[in-house]
Amino acid sequence: MSALNINSANFAAEVMNSDRPVLLDFWAPWCGPCRMVAPIVEEIAAERPDIKVGKVNVDEQPELARQFGVSSIPTLVVMKEGRITNQAMGARPKSQILALL
Repeated sequence: MSALNINSANFAAEVMNSDRPVLLDFWAPWCGPCRMVAPIVEEIAAERPDIKVGKVNVDEQPELARQFGVSSIPTLVVMKEGRITNQAMGARPKSQILALL
């Protein structure tokens, strides 16, 4: 499975009401570190059917970025049962991203 594009229209259904933990990647196309993290996030989405992986383009979804207090990208947020359980800013290797889960 690949990462889902999360926006204000599908946020409640895909994230808040998810029956699995959700890894959200807040990113933008112009962000170099985001481009480094993107293939890792896609890899995790393909390898881990037990979690849902979503990508939030902060340029297209500024209200979601504000809601999560995203001030720097990439920002990774882990949510379980509609609550933030972990959060990290900046590019990270796969092992550190998996450790957030």
